[in-house]
Amino acid sequence: MSRARPASLTLDEFLPYRLSVAANVVSQHIARVYAEQYGLSTQEWRLIAVLGEDGDRTQLDLVKRTRMDKVPVSRAARALEERGLVRRTRSERDARSRRLSLTAAGRRIYERVAPAALSAEAEVLSELAPAERAVLRSLLERVERTASRVLKQDP
Repeated sequence: MSRARPASLTLDEFLPYRLSVAANVVSQHIARVYAEQYGLSTQEWRLIAVLGEDGDRTQLDLVKRTRMDKVPVSRAARALEERGLVRRTRSERDARSRRLSLTAAGRRIYERVAPAALSAEAEVLSELAPAERAVLRSLLERVERTASRVLKQDP
């Protein structure tokens, strides 16, 4: 009886591992900007960035947009509210839901950190030509779309 040889996994060639490691290293580099200067966690900065870009949102909107779990979004929102950076108001559509928006102080942090985050991103991408950057973004978007589609098909 012949036995099939098990698939060999080499982490350095395994896409999920490489994406995770790359995301962690890039996030850590950029996190220095908002962590050291403003004492923000990665989750808090993500909420500020989304609210700064998209305007007020419900916590469920933030979960969907950031792809973070509900608990970290809730904790980050609460911490930002306690610091006076985010305001929570009752949603007009759903009394159980809260809409979050940046306060003036939150908006000032967004306006200061966003350019520094973009500068840190440029530093990380500095060895890629503009065409390579465009290809990288396009490939990442395609991988994300495909993974999202497959995830929706899972039971």
